[in-house]
Amino acid sequence: MSQDVLPSLRDACPIPSRLSPYADDVQEWLIHWLPQTGLTVDRATGRRLAGARFARYAGRLYPDASEPDLRVLTALFTWFFLVDDACDKPGRFSPAEIRGLRDGVLALLRGQDRPQHTGLAGPLRRLLVTAWREPSRRMPAVWRARFADAVAHHLDGAGQEATNKAGGHRPGIAEYVELRRATSAAYVSYPLVEFVTGRPLPDAIYHHPLLSRYRDLGNDLLSWYNDIASLDRDEATAGGHNLVLATAAEHRLSRAAAIESVIRRWHETMREFVDQRSRVPSFGPALDEAVTAHLDGVARAVRGTIDWTLESTRYAGKEGPLTNASGR
Repeated sequence: MSQDVLPSLRDACPIPSRLSPYADDVQEWLIHWLPQTGLTVDRATGRRLAGARFARYAGRLYPDASEPDLRVLTALFTWFFLVDDACDKPGRFSPAEIRGLRDGVLALLRGQDRPQHTGLAGPLRRLLVTAWREPSRRMPAVWRARFADAVAHHLDGAGQEATNKAGGHRPGIAEYVELRRATSAAYVSYPLVEFVTGRPLPDAIYHHPLLSRYRDLGNDLLSWYNDIASLDRDEATAGGHNLVLATAAEHRLSRAAAIESVIRRWHETMREFVDQRSRVPSFGPALDEAVTAHLDGVARAVRGTIDWTLESTRYAGKEGPLTNASGR
């Protein structure tokens, strides 16, 4: 049932679907480029990469990116998915290892990197070093700090989820919703809109309460859609870290009733999301174009996640981890 409802939610999404014209070419580039980072891309890994379609995901979120920039974005997306596998799949990182990874990543993003930081080594380090080079060169310090903060928040969430699983803690609905906003990495994707446009927003505008709420709602929409898509797998491996599972446990619902409850909540949140955008004021002619691009980017993250989930094999329930990129 969980997979059956996904197309109906797509059809109910009022956000237009878009895709970069470079997406498929960049996907081919990715498969041939990754071995330069030390990753082993054998036939099976290449097949999983082709099916996962990370370049199409990046191309749906940033359809106006140039082809070189879409390569950068795809490399970053691939890094985050490899980290997701390392933190969440069989043989996953321990909470202590995730903390070490977090420290190594932040040292790199904040310009305090040591070549062999124990928490970030091997292919994961080489991939991030390469992918970060262009954003670091082009974007101002305030943007780099904002991006690093978003990555820290994401990895803190991954660490908390790992701690929960190790201790057998199954979060309630409110706790899970807040944690899911971190583990989704949506907050990491939003600043990348500014990388594509070359127009970073001032912090005071970026963190305006109406924009922050819009980002939260967009994050919830894509996260809960993903939870429905991955429910079959999560029932066996997520330790309750899925909105459907948290809803079923807290309200003592059947699986089917919990899915219906999450679907209703998704539709209610979509209505609020649309209304929230209409409440964002003008910030003046010097900023409105950049604000509009940011709002469009948050919306495309919702629609892009929906479209990509339906076309990627990653959520078909049969794909294992891409590869062992941890360097352990």
